Amino acid sequence: MDPETHPILLALQSSNQRIVFAESCTGGMISAELTTIPGISQWLCGSAVTYRPETKMNWLQISPEMIDEFSTESAEVTRAMCRSVLEMTEEATLAAAITGHLGPGAPSELDGVVYVSITKRIKGDLIDVLSVRRVLKETNRTSRQREATQLVIKMLTSVIL
Repeated sequence: MDPETHPILLALQSSNQRIVFAESCTGGMISAELTTIPGISQWLCGSAVTYRPETKMNWLQISPEMIDEFSTESAEVTRAMCRSVLEMTEEATLAAAITGHLGPGAPSELDGVVYVSITKRIKGDLIDVLSVRRVLKETNRTSRQREATQLVIKMLTSVIL
């Protein structure tokens, strides 16, 4: 694929939107993937890699009570991460967040489960566009990170267009 015609770049350009990420289980892989696309610097604001609960609390102001009630691998915390990173990045009009358990050692009911949220800023208001739970097909941790990265990029492209 020609990097200059990458679907996410074209979608961001045509909609004139800038994006920011809050990444947990992908460890920055989403923003790293996007930085391989020439010209993305016009549209990619950055990424907060908030891997540990304490970092989510300190960097994104996720309350300890929310984490205690829902856990860091939940739709509620992912949505809060997404909204927070967008609130803190004034130049961004779009945010995506991801959390999940990629193993090894994940509880069986959460093994390979990710939560993705997408939020838009429209006329100053933050609008939650998407909040989903997905079970990844891959079984290897690194393969799961790649799968989750592609999942978020595809979801973003469809939401933008």
